[in-house]
Amino acid sequence: MATVLYRLGRASFRHRRLVVALWLVALAALGGAAAAFMGSTSSNFSIPGTESQRAIDALQREFPEASGATGTIVVAVPEGQTIAGPTQQAAVRDLVREAATLPGAVGALDPFATGSVSPDGRHALIQVQFAEQADNITEAQREAYERSGAAATDAGLRVEHGGEVMSSVPEIGGTEAIGVVVALVVLVVTLGSLVAAGMTMLNALIGVGAGMAGLYALSSTVELTSTAPVLALMLGLAVGIDYSLFITSRHRQHLLEGLEPEEAAGRAIGTAGSAVVFAGVTVVIALAGLTVVDIPFLTVMGLAAAGTVAVAVVVAVTLLPALLGFAGLRILPRRLRTGNGTQPSTAASGTQPSTAASGTQPSTAASGTQPSNAASGDRPTSTRGGAHAPSAEGFGFRWARTVVRFRVPLILVGLLGLGALAIPAADMRVGLPDHGTSPEGTPAREAADLISTGFGPGFNNRLVLVVSSDSAERTSAAAQEVTGALRGTENLLAVAPPSLSGDQRTALLAVIPTTGPTDPATEALVHDIRGKVANVDGADVALTGQTAVGIDVSEKLSAAMPWYLLLVVGLSVLLLMLVFRSLLVPLKAALGFLLTVGATFGLTVLVFQQGHLSELVGLDTPGPLVSFLPILLIGILFGLAMDYEVFLVSRMREDFVHGDTPTQATINGMGHGARVVTAAALIMTSVFAGFILLDDPVIKSMGFALAIGVAIDAFVVRMTIVPAVMSLLGRSAWWLPGWLSKALPNVDIEGERLREHLGTGTEPKRVPAGV
Repeated sequence: MATVLYRLGRASFRHRRLVVALWLVALAALGGAAAAFMGSTSSNFSIPGTESQRAIDALQREFPEASGATGTIVVAVPEGQTIAGPTQQAAVRDLVREAATLPGAVGALDPFATGSVSPDGRHALIQVQFAEQADNITEAQREAYERSGAAATDAGLRVEHGGEVMSSVPEIGGTEAIGVVVALVVLVVTLGSLVAAGMTMLNALIGVGAGMAGLYALSSTVELTSTAPVLALMLGLAVGIDYSLFITSRHRQHLLEGLEPEEAAGRAIGTAGSAVVFAGVTVVIALAGLTVVDIPFLTVMGLAAAGTVAVAVVVAVTLLPALLGFAGLRILPRRLRTGNGTQPSTAASGTQPSTAASGTQPSTAASGTQPSNAASGDRPTSTRGGAHAPSAEGFGFRWARTVVRFRVPLILVGLLGLGALAIPAADMRVGLPDHGTSPEGTPAREAADLISTGFGPGFNNRLVLVVSSDSAERTSAAAQEVTGALRGTENLLAVAPPSLSGDQRTALLAVIPTTGPTDPATEALVHDIRGKVANVDGADVALTGQTAVGIDVSEKLSAAMPWYLLLVVGLSVLLLMLVFRSLLVPLKAALGFLLTVGATFGLTVLVFQQGHLSELVGLDTPGPLVSFLPILLIGILFGLAMDYEVFLVSRMREDFVHGDTPTQATINGMGHGARVVTAAALIMTSVFAGFILLDDPVIKSMGFALAIGVAIDAFVVRMTIVPAVMSLLGRSAWWLPGWLSKALPNVDIEGERLREHLGTGTEPKRVPAGV
């Protein structure tokens, strides 16, 4: 692998104009395809095979006139007045007529005819039926709907607009750019060069642009949920910057060791690029594994994000070396570009240092100094082939020595601390978002609050029973039996008289709870209703509605979770076993991930469900987490956690293979990687945190959970617990049974065979099988 990528890196560097031209052509072609074939995104959370989806399908088949989106206009009069007053009643009826003629509407129901007037006589509900489903409602139609009722407002009535028609796609605007700006600042500080920072960011932006364009080009043939592009953008941008940073840092290190730019780029792609490829494959496996859940919208979200990550990997190992060729020595800070005792003149002149050709180390390494420190910001305590103690060490080496010295206390503190953060996760509840959790001040939230005030929270959460059979008589009898069975059910406010389809073989019964859609009492009511109607003979009875759909999604996800974890963790552990040729390192990585995900769930529940410190993230109304967040978060965080595991432990493995003791290899791996991994984690955290600034609570919770998860995993698990455990395990960390060592292919992520191929050093010290 390393040798193949080395050749790819050199070829891209040498033919950089062609490579850049090909990528620009590809980007333009994908952009053109996106503009030509882009379809609309969907807010449809379909879940085939569940009771709620069966009811939805029956409604669309038997009641096509009611299959479009609905709008609910809430009208209220001031205290002391009644909606039935002559003036108020006339204003409401005028509004009904206006709503019936809105663009896209097929009719509106008079609240006085349907009895949709509140018990206090101050509120009325006007139901507006649209021809198209919510995803197909145009912005012009939605705006016309929101503007309706101006005359009623002038007459002194309060008018609010809610319902399905108010659902819209989350807008990606300038607030997310804050995370990108923070990431750019971190790059400048880490790399010490505007050219290096700008080039790294440009490479990532080209990758995410190509990935997003390709995604939108497919949106006319694949139904994209509204959150899928946002998730793809989050991950594509975050991993694109990180992968480019790792390769750029290794390239700078090789330049400072005296290699000419083309050779430095080739070796950077061969070594750091190998880690990037395997890290990217791990993320793709975790995201593509969501297909085993067999929920279409979740499958699309996983594959869309996996696609952008795959593009980011390809861009990093092909386009980046070409850009490095254009940057030349400007990739280094200005003080290191000329001969000042650090940069050999051969590198400045662009010739190949004779040391590299002869198989000996460049003079800078031979002198006992470590040139890579200028690139990484840290100084080592030893070099391969002999110990040497420079006058100062960077933070990475000092932190590594501290971790090794106090490894047992740090492991205990880490375990106890993360365990404590995970405690709130025991109370985690999931559901689907409703307008009652929309940001305060939005039209949908105002309408939901006004409905709750006038009619009770249950009117924001109407459930629907669909009764069908092969005869009109049996359907009528079954509907009456269902109504009787539900009489006296706890938390049930009312069951509306049945509405019959054209052939009268399907009946629709509206069920109104006493509580809101995310209330635990409503969840209990759904289970009670399903239990009571399960024994109705001769007819099929199915319950749907927001709470029912949320329960069905949660149950399906719970059933699929063990298989998903087995697939993702199993394949990833096998992949890490190939990379590190060890049994304990992959198992340690998986256990560390469990600590990360537990603490992340706990903090997310603490803020978004329980409401603690919710004002800091701009959350108005706490509530259950969105149903698909847990499994989505597990998949994403597992992939990203393995990223840092690969980047840090691969250097430990590299040093151990070349003769360092296990403890020294751990210190060197942390020392060389700490600065870059810290920068990468800060960048990824910043990108994810930028999405917390969005108003949409689903996107906000995803951004928060990913930002917190990455921070915990990078700084607590990978940079503290992992080196402590590695030093505690010693040589046994790299143990692999001899038979398994022979059976597993050697993917050579540490570049051992590449060094043999190049003849750039003595034969590496072999580690016997089983050690």
